[in-house]
Amino acid sequence: MKGSQGTLEDYQRAEQFLEPNVNHLVRNEQVTPNWINESNRFSYKRQLPDGKQFLLVDASQNTREPAFDHERLATALSQATGVECTAVDLPFERFEFVEDGQAIHFVVGDARYDCNLTNYECCQIGQVESPSRELERTSPDGKWVAFLQDHNLFVRSVESGEVIELSDDGVGKYDYTASLPSPPTMVDAGTQHVQMPVAAFWSPDSKRIVSYRLDQRSARTFTVVQSSPPNQLRPIAYTYAYALPGEIGLTKAEPVIFDVENRTSIPVQTEPLNLLYYGGPTFTWFADSQRFYYRYVERGGRVAQLREVDANSGKVRVLVEERGDLYINTWNLISRFLDEGAEIIASSERDGWNHLYFHDGKAGQMKHQITKGEWVVRDIVHVDENARQIYFNASGKEKGRDPYLRHLYRINTDGTDLQLLTPEDAEHTIHMSPTGEYFVDTYSRPDLAPVSVLRRSADGEVVMELERADIERLLATGWQYPEAFKAKARDGKTDIYGIIWRPSNLDPSRKYPVVEEIYTGPHGFFVPKTFQAYLRMSQAIAELGFITVQIDGLGTNKRSKAFNDFSCQNLGDGGIPDHIAALRQLADEYPYIDLDRVGIWGGSAGGYDSTHALLTNPEFYKVAVSTSGNHDHRLDKASWVETWMGFPLGEHYVEQSNVTLAHKLKGKLLLAHGELDDNVHLSSTLQLVDALIKANKDFDLLIMPGRFHGLGGPYFTRKRWDYFVKHLLGIDPPDGYQIGNEASD
Repeated sequence: MKGSQGTLEDYQRAEQFLEPNVNHLVRNEQVTPNWINESNRFSYKRQLPDGKQFLLVDASQNTREPAFDHERLATALSQATGVECTAVDLPFERFEFVEDGQAIHFVVGDARYDCNLTNYECCQIGQVESPSRELERTSPDGKWVAFLQDHNLFVRSVESGEVIELSDDGVGKYDYTASLPSPPTMVDAGTQHVQMPVAAFWSPDSKRIVSYRLDQRSARTFTVVQSSPPNQLRPIAYTYAYALPGEIGLTKAEPVIFDVENRTSIPVQTEPLNLLYYGGPTFTWFADSQRFYYRYVERGGRVAQLREVDANSGKVRVLVEERGDLYINTWNLISRFLDEGAEIIASSERDGWNHLYFHDGKAGQMKHQITKGEWVVRDIVHVDENARQIYFNASGKEKGRDPYLRHLYRINTDGTDLQLLTPEDAEHTIHMSPTGEYFVDTYSRPDLAPVSVLRRSADGEVVMELERADIERLLATGWQYPEAFKAKARDGKTDIYGIIWRPSNLDPSRKYPVVEEIYTGPHGFFVPKTFQAYLRMSQAIAELGFITVQIDGLGTNKRSKAFNDFSCQNLGDGGIPDHIAALRQLADEYPYIDLDRVGIWGGSAGGYDSTHALLTNPEFYKVAVSTSGNHDHRLDKASWVETWMGFPLGEHYVEQSNVTLAHKLKGKLLLAHGELDDNVHLSSTLQLVDALIKANKDFDLLIMPGRFHGLGGPYFTRKRWDYFVKHLLGIDPPDGYQIGNEASD
């Protein structure tokens, strides 16, 4: 029925637009080249109506042909495995050319195979290494394996089996573990005591290891409880290190250099490195094996440095330093070493936009700015050291276009001769050849199906078109392109951008409530810029009888520094006034949008945002579904929060807490959280629940046993649908509707 809202028919149609039901309907959405050694030749997988085909492209010769005889390979592989396969249904997704292209290697199941392309004989050559081997680190020459034993760093000779103990000072919670265990790994192992990888970064010559002793003795912890473990009745508790903003007790890493041949060690001359979340520091060796570098970020996020370490002495020197009065957005930092560190290209926002600067690596001094203008460098794709040219992605330079769309450019290291290499008005995904002479470019927008082409780096000219995405089966379902839009922020001047989805059976004569998906983390932006058959829940929710939207407001990333700085100590704003302004402009343009019925949902930081929008703007937002929300930033991970909210803590932490504002609740609120969430602890939601109860507020709560940070899945997807249908459409949802396929957020 045209224009129906919230009916069983709508639920069934909405289900058709969930991820497992639409993604397979698009063929050749992306070409990912598998470059062959250091050449301009690559293979890639083409999706066919009845299977797949592997193609071989020689960019230099402008040729494309089947990578091998698919029929003969299928026959040979069927004989080798005992399992029948066909030419269009080979049981692997990628392969590697070996023996100068005369054979290929690939994996089927857990077995590795070799197939000779001359006589098409296939044989098994080994097994895929078990995950347990990931606990060890093999040297570049393959002669040594580093591993952790009794809290210390050991190496074992692959040839003789000789074992050498390199450290002897490791003890419990103060050892050479690479990273901290988290509840997901604990649950998978079914134990509190999970064996972790060793902290070992081998030098290229295989003679040294830079490691670190991980000091967890003062680390503060959280505990989660698995209420319904699969193999026992009694609940299981898992305790893990987790640093909160402002806390002093932290996990720290103390870097040490070990000489494998001489059995000696040298401490790196640095203060212990703070670890504010999972994982550990990363060290990268230069080719001479005499030096390595790492990135250091001062707590509070106002200082970031690239540091070089002399492996013979352990002395540290600063190569590049970035300072900020408010914070350094480390998600934007880019660096590339030339001539083994003699020269460095590094990004900075010192002029208000993220741009590239040229540094003298030997002197540790910035020499000149390379790129300049009111636009943003996003990443470095390739550097041609001989030609002194940089290939990089940037957004916002092409006027009249969405400023988030990435294009590939080339510029000389002295800042001259800037050239655009991907002119299409679209988001471009680049795969550069090892030689830098060619690149594969897949470009698309949410309203433009992907096109993949091979281009010449010298001028960006198209050498050949590789694939155009086939979306005919998707369109046959009634799927429609979403609409990207531009609006004005709260100031009436600044352009902000969003995307809107409509039900496929839209009746413009009716009124439709709005459901907004929100996530405003200032480390990124979140409105999609590429074509995707499935964009989270947006189209599916629209099919229930809603207009769904997503908007990036002030405070998000990849625009000017001033645009991003709006989030500084101000996560509670979240750009929500900009979202409201944009929705009002959309309603002026599309009369079928009903702003008297607006709902909002989000997870993680979006869980905070959606609840915060309901609490601070009850006249506009009437319903919220908030999952895994970090409702009080004092309870969230220090690594993320301190960057934006500041260190040490101030009163703004309290003022912007949803717990503090709980007494303002007027609308309908569904809070949901996974009991094993190690990213945002369950207590973040339960402390909000406690405040709501004390304020005598009505709300709904769903705690999901056995779930971690994400709450996708058929049950919760349906619960979210039901909540908006009941409270925005004002009708009872279909009783106990069961989604047949797994859904995801």
